Amino acid sequence: MKKILFSAAILLAAVTVKAQDSTKTNNLTISGYAEIYYGFDFNRPTNNTRPGFVYSHNRHNEVNLNLGFIKANYDNGLIRANVALMAGTYTNANLAAEPGVLKNIFEANAGVKLSKSANLWLDAGVFASHIGFEGAVSKDCWVLTRNIASENTPYYEAGAKLTYATNDGKLTLSGLYLNGWQRIQRQDANSKPAGGVQITYKPSSSITLNYSNYLGIEGADSVGVKRFYNNFYGIFQVTNALGLTLGFDYGSQQQTKNSSGYYHVLSPVAVARYQLASKWAMAGRIEYYEDKNGVFIATGTPNGFKTTGYSLNLDYAPVSNALIRLEGKVYDSKDEVFTRFGNPISTNPLITASFAVSF
Repeated sequence: MKKILFSAAILLAAVTVKAQDSTKTNNLTISGYAEIYYGFDFNRPTNNTRPGFVYSHNRHNEVNLNLGFIKANYDNGLIRANVALMAGTYTNANLAAEPGVLKNIFEANAGVKLSKSANLWLDAGVFASHIGFEGAVSKDCWVLTRNIASENTPYYEAGAKLTYATNDGKLTLSGLYLNGWQRIQRQDANSKPAGGVQITYKPSSSITLNYSNYLGIEGADSVGVKRFYNNFYGIFQVTNALGLTLGFDYGSQQQTKNSSGYYHVLSPVAVARYQLASKWAMAGRIEYYEDKNGVFIATGTPNGFKTTGYSLNLDYAPVSNALIRLEGKVYDSKDEVFTRFGNPISTNPLITASFAVSF
């Protein structure tokens, strides 16, 4: 398997240099993506790894591959399938809990259309998460790095989903049966399925409104606690040049099994993007993340993780399938949850640059 992945990586590097568009043969499409990045964390972590709540672009002071994959997609209108193998620091950090070669699966799913007249599909396998507006592929996000809420909700999930879309494309409804919170393989000693719904409404070509949720039992059956997570966002193309995304996440989790007490997590985020010229764009993001009791981000400090983030991003697209990006970001926390030269501090500034190519 290692030889296969190595060969795939070499093929990806060679093809992306000259490819301009995905290659399609009849109902089969072959595509790929590679993103190289350099990040400098001014807190200078001694192990060259950024804080534990960061999974994408998480290496400090080195040039590395964040995410690279080769993907095959088949769709004949009645059945469809996706298979994509990946590598990169994103893979190492975000799929650390998955065993063996499952760590290298970006997508592996198949679906069947259940109605000849309606857009009703049943898909099963490993697919992108239904939660959040920022995913693993950076070129599809307005800002180079992810917001804290996106980093600490699933990037991927495994199970089955039933999806219905109206013929005009304005409304899409999905119901999901999942193996757990960002799990390909179910957690040992956990026999409880998880699930969620997603509702996407597009009243016009310039507005997208979305609600997604997740409900599941986290941990082994003997100590498992209920988690209920909600994600709301709206994407608004205000003018041809100006776009605005507003999001809000709220989650709750039982303190202990069968407890009536709950811990709470919340995160509002706003992103604005402006197209300066045909090849140039800039974006800014402000976010806040509160996890007082360490449901997702444990700190051991009096106020827990209560952190505001500020990002400013500049994009240059020399050709249609390549993107050069530069981002400056600062985290500012209520408590001293970061470290610099071994000393606790409350801030974390960093810069990140990337070069992404797709075909």
